[in-house]
Amino acid sequence: MPNETSIRHVEQGDLPALLAIYNYYVRETPVTFDIEPRTLARRQQWLDGFAPAGRYQCFVAVKDGEAVGWASSHRYKDRAAYDTTVASSIYLAPQACGLGLGRRLYATLFDALKNEKIHRVVVGITQPNPASVGLHLAFGFELVGTYREVGWKFGRFWDVGTYLKSTRDES
Repeated sequence: MPNETSIRHVEQGDLPALLAIYNYYVRETPVTFDIEPRTLARRQQWLDGFAPAGRYQCFVAVKDGEAVGWASSHRYKDRAAYDTTVASSIYLAPQACGLGLGRRLYATLFDALKNEKIHRVVVGITQPNPASVGLHLAFGFELVGTYREVGWKFGRFWDVGTYLKSTRDES
């Protein structure tokens, strides 16, 4: 089917499309606090941080041969005691929003991480962002705090909600 969207591990050839998606959010939204578009070389460093297994993975949604979004896990902080905590990110091309791809991507990512030595997943969400908050709540994240007015972009301050998810059943 030509309109079917598949989910797979990121590949080198996805980088230009993923860079375009990310830079859209840099230029047009407060979702990321980057204010200058990223270069291909800088985004290559990001891509080089992923592996097909382990704590740091990246999955892409591919439609008609082109990456239209991704979900990834990456290092939370560089101190060793944080190694069992990862941060997650998810971005979709604007035309791919609202199609359930965020759920599919996160389901794939979290399934791939379930046997890794990970205890917590952390995400920061610029407020307001009801779609992202809803997605994260659906995957078991809970709001643990809000940093007030920590980002300055587009002529105003933005809050960031910090959400935390356990990777183990704590009941």
